[in-house]
Amino acid sequence: MTRRQKLRYAIANQKGGVGKTTTAINLAASIAQAGERVLLIDMDSQANASHGLGVRVSPGQPSVFEVLLGETSLASVARGCSVPNLEVIPSSPDMAGASVMLPFLERREFRLRDALAREQEFAARFRFVFIDCPPSLGLLTVNSLVAAERVIIPVQGEYYALEGLAQLMSTISAIQERLNPALRIAGLVLTMMNARTSLGRQVEQEIRTHFPDLTYRTVVPRNVRLAEAPSHGVPVSMLDPTCSGSDAYFDLALEVIANG
Repeated sequence: MTRRQKLRYAIANQKGGVGKTTTAINLAASIAQAGERVLLIDMDSQANASHGLGVRVSPGQPSVFEVLLGETSLASVARGCSVPNLEVIPSSPDMAGASVMLPFLERREFRLRDALAREQEFAARFRFVFIDCPPSLGLLTVNSLVAAERVIIPVQGEYYALEGLAQLMSTISAIQERLNPALRIAGLVLTMMNARTSLGRQVEQEIRTHFPDLTYRTVVPRNVRLAEAPSHGVPVSMLDPTCSGSDAYFDLALEVIANG
């Protein structure tokens, strides 16, 4: 990747509890702390990525939901956070209504992509854009995948790690064929791993056997500081920069930057 290249990454897995939002927050923060301008778009109605960076939308304030409806701009809802160089497009509970309203809108699958295209000057400020998807394969995730150029898939280090991956891969293939030919899988990242157990080692071996060229070298361990950081509204690197979770996401950030 050259210095001027810019990429948009969707962080997706319809299976909940796999470290998707944790990856979105800490990967975005690690790259921002390395000096790159980063934008994180929260597409989940739970707004965990927003809250995990200390960004909350008050009643009456616009969020990404109003952007998708075409009622406001990305630039007007972008918020800074405790991490220099990182801005957030926050979500809100209003996003729960997206599944009802989006199907009736024109270009329903392209709402986020069109918003980014309308605001090229704003989007050009960021070398990296990360989109945190909801744990489903509905229209919000489709919008995210259509707006992105790469997909990062967090995979939990547990017995059912491969469950649902086939469906996600099928969805990505369908979007490549019909809506976004430029979309590519950047990689799978193993999360919540406990390499000291035989099960953890078996899961890692299975993932790397099935996806040898798509699995990042970095493995994110189970780490209590990763779980604690969101309650403080900061990434783990600001809560405890020396913990294993912080080290892992810094290493993952280096891989993402190098691989493009």
